[in-house]
Amino acid sequence: MPSGEYDPDTVEAAWQEQWVREDTYAYDGEAVDPNTVFSIDSPPPTVSGSLHWGHVYGFTLQDFAARFNRMRGNSVFFPFGYDDNGIASERLTEDELGVRHQEYDRREFQEMCREVCQEYESEFTEKMQSLGISIDWDETYQTISPEVQRISQLSFLDLYEQGREYRQRAPTIWCPECETAISQVETEDDEQASHFHDIAFGVVEADDDEGLPETFTISTTRPELLPACVSVFVHPDDDENQHLVGNHARIPLFGQEVPILADDRVDMETGSGLVMCCTFGDQTDIEWYQAHDLDLRIAIDESGTMTEEAGEYAGLSADEARESIVSDLADAGALLDKRAITHTVNVHERCGTSIEFLVAEQWYIELLDKKEEYLEAGRQMDWYPEKMFTRYKNWIEGLQWDWSISRQRSSGIPFPVWYCGECDHAVMAERDQLPVDPLQDDPPVGRCPECGHDEFVPEDDVFDTWATSSLTPLINAGWEWNPETEAMEVEREELYPVNLRPQGHDIISFWLFHTVVKCYEHTGEVPFDSVMINGMVLDENREKMSKSKGNIVAPDEVVEKYPVDAARYWAAGSAIGDDLPYKEKGLRAGEKLLRKLWNASKLVDSLTPDDEVQVAHDDLQELDRWLLASLDEEVAYITERLDAYEFSKARDRLRSFFWHTFCDDYLEIAKQRIREGEDESAAYTLQVAHRRFLKLFAPFLAHITEELWRDMHGDGSVHRTDWPEPLGLEADVEAGETALAVVSALRRYKSDNQLSMNATLDSVRVYGDVAGFAGDIRRVMHVEELETSDEEPPIESVVTGIDLDYSLVGPEFGGKVSDIDAGLDAGEYELVDGTLRVAGVELDAEMFTVEEERRYTGSGEMVEAEDAVVIVQ
Repeated sequence: MPSGEYDPDTVEAAWQEQWVREDTYAYDGEAVDPNTVFSIDSPPPTVSGSLHWGHVYGFTLQDFAARFNRMRGNSVFFPFGYDDNGIASERLTEDELGVRHQEYDRREFQEMCREVCQEYESEFTEKMQSLGISIDWDETYQTISPEVQRISQLSFLDLYEQGREYRQRAPTIWCPECETAISQVETEDDEQASHFHDIAFGVVEADDDEGLPETFTISTTRPELLPACVSVFVHPDDDENQHLVGNHARIPLFGQEVPILADDRVDMETGSGLVMCCTFGDQTDIEWYQAHDLDLRIAIDESGTMTEEAGEYAGLSADEARESIVSDLADAGALLDKRAITHTVNVHERCGTSIEFLVAEQWYIELLDKKEEYLEAGRQMDWYPEKMFTRYKNWIEGLQWDWSISRQRSSGIPFPVWYCGECDHAVMAERDQLPVDPLQDDPPVGRCPECGHDEFVPEDDVFDTWATSSLTPLINAGWEWNPETEAMEVEREELYPVNLRPQGHDIISFWLFHTVVKCYEHTGEVPFDSVMINGMVLDENREKMSKSKGNIVAPDEVVEKYPVDAARYWAAGSAIGDDLPYKEKGLRAGEKLLRKLWNASKLVDSLTPDDEVQVAHDDLQELDRWLLASLDEEVAYITERLDAYEFSKARDRLRSFFWHTFCDDYLEIAKQRIREGEDESAAYTLQVAHRRFLKLFAPFLAHITEELWRDMHGDGSVHRTDWPEPLGLEADVEAGETALAVVSALRRYKSDNQLSMNATLDSVRVYGDVAGFAGDIRRVMHVEELETSDEEPPIESVVTGIDLDYSLVGPEFGGKVSDIDAGLDAGEYELVDGTLRVAGVELDAEMFTVEEERRYTGSGEMVEAEDAVVIVQ
């Protein structure tokens, strides 16, 4: 074994290179038993910039599961994907090159995206390898590759033939900044400062004889939507305003006359209780538009610019128009009040821009008619932790829209569709054509099957990126069209359904839900056996990391300062599903454990021969049998925890047993026994325990365990060895623990009294059960005479002081407090039935705390030893 300190920089880099070079983690699909496959549907990171610490955290948790299952004898399928298809990669390219996608034709801009993404993907690969993640690098994919484009277009055709997709001109959630439709799942709530504007609307049919008011008040945060106002609504239970229903309102500045209607969706508690309906301001506006067959007035276009509908405000941005309209309302006397508020605004999660609702032609996948089926699919999966199913359930129950899958972007997978120039009939590509780009390729027919027209309009929209990344289980399993059977089939059946879907809780509604939808509709099966949901990495102040806050931690910064294995140790620091703050304290703790493991291994190596020691278990000494039997219990516990993805519990239990029980206690005893004379029982136990510790640590501390294993125990990789199974030894575990506690107490006694560890103790009495371990205690601690007793030791509790709660004593006794203190200092007090009598007063139990200590009343000096009492004569 190398001498000196552990050198992680050299060791980790060497093993990372060798693992990749030797294909240590390769999945051999042709030679595996399908029943022993453990497949992971690892999340393909979005190619939107460099990897961040959240990626490291998520993939390290996946790696724990992969390494553990590989050692359990499973053939682990652990792929890696690059999600480079969609708006994130497009925006990256625009930012990197200082361009806009609208400035280029689609093919040219896509080539630019490919070049930019390729650089980042190479960086992704390098960084993931430098973190020791046990990915099979022969199993990689890009979501924009021709192979994946084909699968994505096959998915579209399959769902279209099933009648699960439709194209419709309808209100659509729109991002003005990205200039594309987005789905409900791509929005998030953002608290923003705004203003409520109280605006006077005129009543067209106002008649003083009938007592109708000339005006009424509308309160709105969006006066720029006034030109899009198509009605005003009153709640049916609003008695004060009910007389307005059936009349018409005149919109200030713009003059259009709109009906005043009743609808129970009006929130009577907000503003004036009267609400204007604009096409479109929010989801309720859309519902009113559809339910009441209202007019359509589009005042804001795809770029967030006011249209001709806005009259003199046309051409202004929505924000600019709002300021001008508010100013003009004030000049016209129609602005009654303006007050600052904070309210929740729906924004695009990618860019933070407030969304709009526009009418556009879009493709949709039906969801709302199968919400219960998708819920049941979720119930069929095992959730780790279970509480995360609630998020999935809440998302489905709150769905209001079908899934809009078309995007008005340049970078993405094209829809394989052309439309008849005459009748708009949709013509789908043939499966053997795929992948196709209708802007470049010809349709599969020369004339429209419906009307016979010979000109076609290519669809220029592309798929939503989630429409493709939701297919990752089928991409990895080789889902393809079989022309002989005329059906979609999975080539690698052992990989589907997937054993484990690991992902963050922030994309349950994105990736997880959409994957369930797609795979369920294509195969009729739930795509995963189990789902492992991890939390987010927070900064040290427990705030979410973000570029805007400047609190992002880059992986390079961490591994330049700490070993990768220390980072892996940190990653196992919280329960699955819980957010984990990035704290260097956890990394330093991991670094200390590496040193402890290295130094303990050096000691074991120096104490044991190069060859394996062979000792029959029946011939082991009691303490050695106890150590291995106790380690059996740890193996069982750690295995159970790792099976349940409870990495933090497994890590903490393993570290504690290794550090305290093995290193601090047993290793010191074994060292003394071996150095005082040949002790094959101890040498055998050290070798066996050390091998088992390296295997148990291997999923967490991947590099140092590989280095130690290859140097001390064999040529092959520790990550390809078998996971420890119980040895089946029997021992009195409790008595052994007590015996080690006694040894630890006697070592502490010698140290406190400045005695060498080899100093002889004449006589020691142990009150406690150490069963057959007395001989080990006597020999290791050089005790001439050791006596054990199961009687109660002669110990009494002695009061050593009284602590007063001055917040209660002061108000009660005022000037007598000093006399009470003096009495306590002099010991002139009594404790009677929980009451303290001192200085002529009585204090109730809640006013004081009694300090006590245990004192030995016999001869000799007492040393505490957990459940035992040790008396040194």
